[in-house]
Amino acid sequence: MFDHIIALRGGIAPIRAYMPKLLPDVLSEVFDPGPVFDYAVSLAEVPDGPRAMDHRSALKVRVTF
Repeated sequence: MFDHIIALRGGIAPIRAYMPKLLPDVLSEVFDPGPVFDYAVSLAEVPDGPRAMDHRSALKVRVTF
């Protein structure tokens, strides 16, 4: 009877609002974003990132150089 009251919604993160403040900390290694990512791909493997998220084997993909 009450199971339809709870809803979970998601959306696009407003990265442009946070990037100017956070990017210098990431580049200077004050902040390590590594724990957020659970899958890494090289530039040659970039198409595998969204595929892994689609197959639910990854939540966030990091591209390494």
